[in-house]
Amino acid sequence: MRYNLVTRILGKIIILVGFALIIPVILALYFQEKEWKAFAYSTVIALAIGFPLSRWPYNNGEIRRREGYAIVALSWAAASIFGCLPYLFAGTFTNFADALFETVSGFTTTGASVMTDIEIHARSILFWRSLTQWLGGMGIVVLFVALLSQLGVGGLHMLQAEAPGPVTEKLKPRIQETAKILWLTYVILSAAEALLLWLTGMPLYEAVVHTFSTMATGGFSSKNASIGHYESPLIHWIIIIFMFLAGANFALYYQALRQKNPLYFWRNPEFRLYTLITLGATITIALDLFIRGYYRGENLIRQAAFQVTSILTTTGFATADFDTWPSFSRLLLLVLMFVGGCYGSTGGSIKVGRHLVLLKNGMVELFRAVHPHAVLPVRLGNAVVVKETLILNILQFIGLYLLIFALSTLLLVSLTGLDMESAASAVAATLGNVGPGLGVVGPTQNYAHLPAAAKYLLSWLMLVGRLEIYTVLVLFLRATWKR
Repeated sequence: MRYNLVTRILGKIIILVGFALIIPVILALYFQEKEWKAFAYSTVIALAIGFPLSRWPYNNGEIRRREGYAIVALSWAAASIFGCLPYLFAGTFTNFADALFETVSGFTTTGASVMTDIEIHARSILFWRSLTQWLGGMGIVVLFVALLSQLGVGGLHMLQAEAPGPVTEKLKPRIQETAKILWLTYVILSAAEALLLWLTGMPLYEAVVHTFSTMATGGFSSKNASIGHYESPLIHWIIIIFMFLAGANFALYYQALRQKNPLYFWRNPEFRLYTLITLGATITIALDLFIRGYYRGENLIRQAAFQVTSILTTTGFATADFDTWPSFSRLLLLVLMFVGGCYGSTGGSIKVGRHLVLLKNGMVELFRAVHPHAVLPVRLGNAVVVKETLILNILQFIGLYLLIFALSTLLLVSLTGLDMESAASAVAATLGNVGPGLGVVGPTQNYAHLPAAAKYLLSWLMLVGRLEIYTVLVLFLRATWKR
């Protein structure tokens, strides 16, 4: 491990966070809010620490894999620490545990909150809250690689450590160009959603705030009732569509545009399964709600589609208190927390692609039970053959994911005395970067009542979930830190 190299790049990441803090300074001055000072102090501190670290001397050389892991994990930790400073300086939160929880929840696009009354806070504070989600959605390090650096193979190691999914698709020979394409796609879709929300009557500030949270699949809102505050069905449907788009692999947008063929999406087996899960879960829950007399007509389909898309993509928005829905619907939503979006999306959790590989591998193993001498590779589509090492990696990931879920649930119960449903859903919601859970952490509740130790635990789970376990856990290996 070359500590001076890690320190230098970490300093540049802190500078990036410092420049991002300037945006709410300008917004606070525009709205004539006193919170501009809190953001100004935070900006100065971030830049004052970041610039010296970015000048740290080091010998030139490629970033190796373990250094890439360290840079990414430490960058997210640093961004969370410096990002929580405005909350403390503005008095939004009176203790570090709450400020850190809200910031980690933002950058990891989880959307779990400890704010008890959102609408009493300054607009600049709520804007920063959603901006952290938007920055974390496509990735802090991906933005760094796109804008500030030409790191070659080292950049690829950093993207692999941060990007969701076991495989990082290179859209261009140079990794910096790939990062630029991903961020450009992200910005274009964000602009499109903000424009549509504004045209439907949502104030521009609220349209931008909710766009940040939608495209990042984060779920922070400027309203206590989340999207349920807005009565317009058109607003609900726009957000449903863009949550679904954000849960798809962003590389598909570039490939479809390059080939000038929208059907390119449907040729992707992961996208097909993602679409079928969304439609299947929506229809199933709609039928359950219809039978039990909850909703009727268009509202029935909209409520089911909104909650399914929000939970599946790990966005966490809500238009209804689904914790009061029938047990079957609630259980299905809990299961969707373990599915997530596609590889290369801003969604969290296990990912549809991993489930797809396991399903394909399960079918092959069933066939081999009858024909033990058959040579049957696991295929995704007609051409892509899944390597056995990747299948093993996915099995290990899911096993580790479920182990962390089980142990953390037991630990949370012991720390808080929560009932098992609330504790399990809180862990599932934070580890999967979903946000709201069930019970006392349901869609109309928050995490403010939990003790500080529980908030630190859940904050750690958010980081573990967003960086997909290995990037965080390798920091606990002695071999990672050897020179």
